Amino acid sequence: MGGLIDGVVLTPLRMIPTPGGDVWHGMKRTDPGYAGFGEAYFSTITPQAIKPWKRHLRMTLNLVVPVGEIRFVLHDERENSPSFGQTQTVRLSREHNYQRLTVPPGVWMAFRGESASTSILLNIADLLHDPDEAERSALETFAYDWKQPA
Repeated sequence: MGGLIDGVVLTPLRMIPTPGGDVWHGMKRTDPGYAGFGEAYFSTITPQAIKPWKRHLRMTLNLVVPVGEIRFVLHDERENSPSFGQTQTVRLSREHNYQRLTVPPGVWMAFRGESASTSILLNIADLLHDPDEAERSALETFAYDWKQPA
């Protein structure tokens, strides 16, 4: 849905089969979207749960879904952006769309667990967590129909 948001990058990731277990790439410092390293953390989301709108003011997010499937909805309210007012939807999963989603500072994001079991999200952020660095908003803030297929 919608166009591509300026600064949002989708990077295909390699999955390398090896005897006894596979290797799934996450990020290299030479990859598009790499803006430095602050921390990496995992987060879970239960089936059909929606985490409401949040935007980081300075942090660049690099999101990978190694387990399950997650629908990300991005909305650009950056006044000087060429994609101001646009909404972009991306579904990530290891099975169907193994990519890294890079979200620049200032872009609103909400997401929903799309699999039948709990999904896991990896964020490789360029800054350390700072609760004063992000803003949150209610799910109803931006018009998006979560019942529609992405």
